[in-house]
Amino acid sequence: MSEQKGKISINAQDIMPIIKRWLYSDKDIFVRELVSNASDANTKHTRLVQFGTAPAAAEEYKISVEVDPADGTIAFIDNGIGMTAEEVEKYINQVAFSGAQDFVERYKDKDAKDEIIGHFGLGFYSAFMVAEKVTINTLSWQEGAAPVLWESEDGMDFTMSQGTRTARGTTITLKISEDEKEFLSYEKINSILVKYCLFIAAPLFSVNCAVEGEGRERRINETAPLWMKAPKDCTDEEYKSFYHKLFSDFDDPLFYVHLNADYPFNLKGILYFPKYREGAASMEGQVKMFCGQVFVADNISEVIPEFLLLLKGVVDCPDIPLNVSRSFLQNDQYVKQLSAYITRKVADKINSIMKNDREQYEKYWRSISPFVKYCCMKDEKFYDKVKGSLLFEKTDGVMLTLEQLKEQSAQSEDKVYYTTDPKSQSGAVKLFTDKGKPVTVFETVIDINFISFLEHTDGTLKFLRVDAATDALGEEGDNSEINLEHLGKLFVSALGDESVKVTAQKFDDPSVHAVMQSDEQMRRYGDMAKLYGQNFALPQDRTLVLNSASPLVKWLSAADENDEKTKLVCNHIADLATLMTQPLDADRMAQFIARSGKLLADSLS
Repeated sequence: MSEQKGKISINAQDIMPIIKRWLYSDKDIFVRELVSNASDANTKHTRLVQFGTAPAAAEEYKISVEVDPADGTIAFIDNGIGMTAEEVEKYINQVAFSGAQDFVERYKDKDAKDEIIGHFGLGFYSAFMVAEKVTINTLSWQEGAAPVLWESEDGMDFTMSQGTRTARGTTITLKISEDEKEFLSYEKINSILVKYCLFIAAPLFSVNCAVEGEGRERRINETAPLWMKAPKDCTDEEYKSFYHKLFSDFDDPLFYVHLNADYPFNLKGILYFPKYREGAASMEGQVKMFCGQVFVADNISEVIPEFLLLLKGVVDCPDIPLNVSRSFLQNDQYVKQLSAYITRKVADKINSIMKNDREQYEKYWRSISPFVKYCCMKDEKFYDKVKGSLLFEKTDGVMLTLEQLKEQSAQSEDKVYYTTDPKSQSGAVKLFTDKGKPVTVFETVIDINFISFLEHTDGTLKFLRVDAATDALGEEGDNSEINLEHLGKLFVSALGDESVKVTAQKFDDPSVHAVMQSDEQMRRYGDMAKLYGQNFALPQDRTLVLNSASPLVKWLSAADENDEKTKLVCNHIADLATLMTQPLDADRMAQFIARSGKLLADSLS
């Protein structure tokens, strides 16, 4: 063919928003785009063979990426469909025209769309982010076709002439610009290929032109990832092995959801429920988004609902193009349907385990409860689906459903007594359980918000921490034996805090002298402020509830307020009341220990 020169036609209105969003954000995307195009070329030829349009290929389809530091080039080579001069003019010289989309339209009645992942007019031009010159040497599969050589130094002007390729397929060679020499590192290209193309459908090899013999060529990918199989063909060990390989997590996942839909959208994937470790960063999940086995990005919340991103896994949706703006995803009804489907499948899995294996589900609950609670708060539809599978653990280890919790709370005027730390609040917990009042455990950081969510959503339940519900421990009784007004003055004076209110109840256990009661709502506000890193001090609203049945309280009722021993006992009772629900700070603990020694010594004299 005679040499042809010209200017590339660009539909800027169509192409520039995509270029700005994707192509200039991460330069290594050019590797993904060119390998994806090569995979498409192989797939197109495969389909033509299946349709009976093209003769069968004598050799195995493959893709090679050759890195030549000495020559300063990277070559992407496939043995796929190739292009004629007319196709190069159509698909390359018009940037916004997608060869893949044209192929889909031509064979849409033959169901080829699901296997075409590239958009050849766009992805190809990502090469100019790193190259000072790009060359295409291609030969079409069509009988009698002539090879074509296409060259451009700026992505705007081009030259077309007779090519040199003798076998069907395409070679795209990038002369790497001086500022981008880092991409001539063989190991760097390998890492990029692993990042984006570890599961691409065609066999993929990297070639190090700087060495000869062993080590020159390396196989990069596996072409049949687990998520592409039917769930019935996957074993439990395969699911676990794939999880360990993909996320380098030594712990086994608790369980998983295999997504496998063909209608109304094509979606495949596996979502894992990882073990949750208190105090670790394991609540930070990772969901990898693929398009036709090509990695796109992690945690695309426009496709995967944000609250599900606490899981780990992969989602592969070939109907979403590799290069697409997030604003498009946010407003696309198809994507919204896909997102809703994923949410429903996760909810269905949770409900299924709860229904079919309650014993195993209870073992999972401690690990998955933060995730499930977070999802409920973020999406009330999800809450409606799984509320029958919510569990609430009592201090004795028994787990109740939401309905069972409501039935139990009905005996206490719809109040649910709870603890946020069964160990440090064990004294107060014992007072409740001794009276036959069950205490529920809410000890994860998310529970502060979840309790409020349940109160708002249900409308009948009221949650009170054990130190905010002391009126449930005793009764007013006959306080004629104590002078409450005098006791109030004693404790306010001894503690040096006039904001502390002093009242009295009769407890069943006379060895308990007092409990410190806090206001539930004010304490919640303070806990949430700390949770979100806010340091402002909220006003304290505390009440020291004295046990009118305690011999020590009765003694104090007649004690001299100026006596040193009286002050020691008042401070000690206040500290004991605090210790029932929380540890003392360092200064108060030092004072408590010194005071304990003095009171013991006085008792011997």
